[in-house]
Amino acid sequence: MNQPSPYKNTGGLRHIARALVYSLQGLGAAWRHEYAFRQEVALAIILIPLGLWLGHTALERLLLVGCLVLVLIVELLNSAIEALADAISTDHHPLLGRAKDIGSAAVLLALLLAAATWLTVLGADALFTQRTLP
Repeated sequence: MNQPSPYKNTGGLRHIARALVYSLQGLGAAWRHEYAFRQEVALAIILIPLGLWLGHTALERLLLVGCLVLVLIVELLNSAIEALADAISTDHHPLLGRAKDIGSAAVLLALLLAAATWLTVLGADALFTQRTLP
């Protein structure tokens, strides 16, 4: 019979507080060590308020902001994969290289989804908003 991991917590408020601390440590580590994450955060700092302003409905705002948050989430997962791969070995290994490449591809797809979302939401707005000349 499998024994539960001694590192797993059983739950409760203490567990929630620890999880929050670990999450904040993870964000801090990503900020300190991952240039791409800092770039994407800088972009999100500019685009999130813009998305909230440009979106006309709650759904449009959610789409514009949510896809940016998704990019940050995928970048965090990619950074975790890269850190784990580097902890295993910094020597070239085809499987570690594949894992890093797949993580990078996931970030690319998230960025393309964000761009398509913004173009669709804002493009649809431009197409369907009637403008009259003064």
